[in-house]
Amino acid sequence: MSAVDTAWLRMDSDSNQMMIVGVAMMAQPIAPDGLKEALETRFLAYRRFRSRAVTDLAGAWWEEQEVDLDDHVIHTRIDGHNGTSNKAALQRLVGELSQQPLDPDKPLWQMHLVDNCIGEDGKLRQALVVRIHHCIADGVALVRVFMSMFGQHPDEHPKQPPKAALEAAEANPWDQILSPITATSVKAIDLSSTMFVKSMSMWADVDKMAERLATYGHTAAQLTTDAVKLTTMADDSHTLFKGKPNGKKHVSWSEPLPLADVKAVSKAYGCSVNDILMSAVAGALRGYLQAAGGSVAGDCEVRVMVPVNLRKDSPRQRLGNAFGLVPLVLPVGIEDPVARLAEVQRRMNELKGSYTALVAMSVLGVLGASPKQVQNEIQNFFARKATAVMSNVPGPQTPLYLAGSQLDQIMFWVPQSGDIGVGVSILSYNGGVQFGIVTDDALVRDPDNVIARFEPEFEKLVLLALMDGCP
Repeated sequence: MSAVDTAWLRMDSDSNQMMIVGVAMMAQPIAPDGLKEALETRFLAYRRFRSRAVTDLAGAWWEEQEVDLDDHVIHTRIDGHNGTSNKAALQRLVGELSQQPLDPDKPLWQMHLVDNCIGEDGKLRQALVVRIHHCIADGVALVRVFMSMFGQHPDEHPKQPPKAALEAAEANPWDQILSPITATSVKAIDLSSTMFVKSMSMWADVDKMAERLATYGHTAAQLTTDAVKLTTMADDSHTLFKGKPNGKKHVSWSEPLPLADVKAVSKAYGCSVNDILMSAVAGALRGYLQAAGGSVAGDCEVRVMVPVNLRKDSPRQRLGNAFGLVPLVLPVGIEDPVARLAEVQRRMNELKGSYTALVAMSVLGVLGASPKQVQNEIQNFFARKATAVMSNVPGPQTPLYLAGSQLDQIMFWVPQSGDIGVGVSILSYNGGVQFGIVTDDALVRDPDNVIARFEPEFEKLVLLALMDGCP
């Protein structure tokens, strides 16, 4: 097991389980045998999904074993509500499963087929709740593997991946990531992360540090600068979203927003779709804080850690963790939606070309090879600097099918580490965009009141664009 994967395996705590949790809403019920057939063909073809994680003082590794799918596929149902929506009950179930540890004596994944789910639109669906430990792979890799179980036609059956693809999936993703970077730059990455773990105070003499490492070249100098920025971040504003989590989770997600509308608005403002979505997140957080506690200071900011995929585009999927974290500070204190969007766009542009994600991944690698106490201290350091983890995953834009049933909606959440108690997810699929949030009970007990504010924030930008309020 790689050092980065080992770091994620060791991050489980009473407050946060390191699981990626997903909810797929199926138009028609899938029989457990139909799901198991797809799992046999696609999931179990990959060694990690049929292996348990074993650890000792020397490290961690994968140990292959026989898999009984009855241990991994759970069939249940939500009680009927006389035809009215029982989405709240499904969300409670997902919240409970988000903090229920996986069995360490078995491969670290499980799926729950949940019957009788009635949505806000009145439609009866089946939910497929997915739980996979982060040590197996990151969100991008897992979404791709999960989606590979689906076909583009109702009668399409999943096919086993070719042998070459299975071998590539187990290859170290670091080889692919670092191949275009010079050896001296790699030394700078290693130096940056190792020195950070040894002593954060060593970054005090920033000018001399950058000057010495600049001899490695422009890339190494940029890596050094980004490492300094990452490790000297100021604490963000103290809000209701920060605090000590207690481990009980609440989950909520929105109905799909038309992606075409988001693209049209982004074109009107001359910004990216991501800028629009992140601005809507900032506005929703602001609205919740105002409703809960009154005024929000103009300089109020909320830092979110955004996972960034570091893999090259390739038809062959690699498992494992190959992503870094980029800190994005959301200007929650800006009241005007257009001004807030402009500031989000400016900050997003500043992050482009940065090596911060690569430095963050190297730090994770060092943590995976460090004593558990050291890892906990560094986790807590970053947790003090951030309020939430936010992921944005683009999904397929055509309908997909599993065992003859169409996938109507899908949402995934990445875990929060340390004392971070809020996770926000954005996922697009089949022409729609959905927002999801998971919160800790000690911080936010009513995430529905956050989710309900996303669409109105977007509609404000639409209205101002129609009123010729674009820059």
